[in-house]
Amino acid sequence: MATNNFKGALLGLTSMAIFATHDAVIKSLGETFTAFQIVFFAALLSFPIVTVILLKDKREGHLRPLHPWWVLARTVCTVVTGVSAFYAFSKLPLAQVYPILFATPLLITVLSIPILGETVRLRRWAAVVVGLIGVIVVVRPGQADLTLGHIAALLSSICGAFASVIVRKIGQDERPVVLLLYPMMGNFIVMAMALPFVYVPMQLPDLGALAIVALFGLTASFLQIQAYRAGEAVIVAPMQYSQIIWAVIFGYLFFNESVDLPTMVGAAIVISSGLYIVFRESSSDASENQPVLRTRGRNETPVTPRSSLLQRVLSPNRNSKKSGSH
Repeated sequence: MATNNFKGALLGLTSMAIFATHDAVIKSLGETFTAFQIVFFAALLSFPIVTVILLKDKREGHLRPLHPWWVLARTVCTVVTGVSAFYAFSKLPLAQVYPILFATPLLITVLSIPILGETVRLRRWAAVVVGLIGVIVVVRPGQADLTLGHIAALLSSICGAFASVIVRKIGQDERPVVLLLYPMMGNFIVMAMALPFVYVPMQLPDLGALAIVALFGLTASFLQIQAYRAGEAVIVAPMQYSQIIWAVIFGYLFFNESVDLPTMVGAAIVISSGLYIVFRESSSDASENQPVLRTRGRNETPVTPRSSLLQRVLSPNRNSKKSGSH
């Protein structure tokens, strides 16, 4: 199938602009509500739409995981990823959160070695090391206060990478509805258990903002699907780094945030390393599994399901082996 890389890139940029707006709304809500409450209600509002999507999967099968321990590990990682990311957005400047989350492709590269049997040679190892140095530049341990927000962003990046690699590990065997449903259920159970201890009464404008979070998260996910359908992954994947531009703009306009030099330098290092890994994986002789290129999107949260899995549900007639690898 012919690709339209310009259209794919444009759709990718649009989806990331919507994601960034989604994150700015979360940050605004985080000034009043905990991450647990935001996750619960945002997931609750998006649940009906996601359920309708999941019902479109007409392929025969049951909802019992074929790899229960891997599915459980992915569920735990997805829950932690979502709560940690929402907490980080609420506590840190946006321009500090994104460079830390951009470390996810670097960590996917590392985790793919023991889990997928991926071979990582010297140049990709060098890119990983340089990228992690960039994260250290952003965090600046010893020079700036290391807060729970920084730890949460790092935890979100680590768990998001682990969840992504698990999908690559078992995606060809498990139904996509299983891989999407269990993290959703896990989020509802964990957030519902925490809610009585953290609940703060919500006004109608707050519920409206949560509806925006749900709507924007799903809209951006669908635009990602269209972007990868239109263009090559090596063109679309780097579009995620455009979020740092929106972070600077939104931080300045709405949260009175300024961006210091170490943050921008660290972000540039992390982004450069991530881009190198993306382009390196696109070489036919460089990567058997292409774990970063085939991750296709941001870290999964309750309101931003993994676009590669949604695509498999919406395109059930595609070759299962091919779609499973994406």
